[in-house]
Amino acid sequence: MAHYYEDFSIGDEFTSPGRTVTESDVSVFAGLSGDYNPLHTDEEFAKETIFGTRIAHGLLGLSMVSGLVMRLGVFDGTVIAFLGLDWKFIGPLFIGDTIHFEMKIIEKRETSKADRGIIVREVLLFNQKNEVVQKGTMTIMMKRKSEKLVE
Repeated sequence: MAHYYEDFSIGDEFTSPGRTVTESDVSVFAGLSGDYNPLHTDEEFAKETIFGTRIAHGLLGLSMVSGLVMRLGVFDGTVIAFLGLDWKFIGPLFIGDTIHFEMKIIEKRETSKADRGIIVREVLLFNQKNEVVQKGTMTIMMKRKSEKLVE
């Protein structure tokens, strides 16, 4: 069920469902982004890298976080705008990895507009070994339930 700004409290935590990174995901993302770096698209090249095999694009992992956030349902129809992020790529994301995230609300603030508020979410992206592969914060603008709540 969708949440509004008032429904969130600092410290609220959410865990996403899992999702497996597929060969198709990497191919489609390469085509969409135009990023055909051999680290992602050439197995023979990738065998000689520190990873020993191809890895998924870091931005593919971040994009998957965005999709997994929507699968929670708590932001359906109540997000006004994505305002920014501070993101770190900690470890490789391999084809075949199953990922999920844990998210915590770490900041809330009102705006000068009575119909909206700002929420900052801390996100940790895990692989199936429970290793953090990406992490950061995402800031969004949310609808408020009622303009009467702001004086």
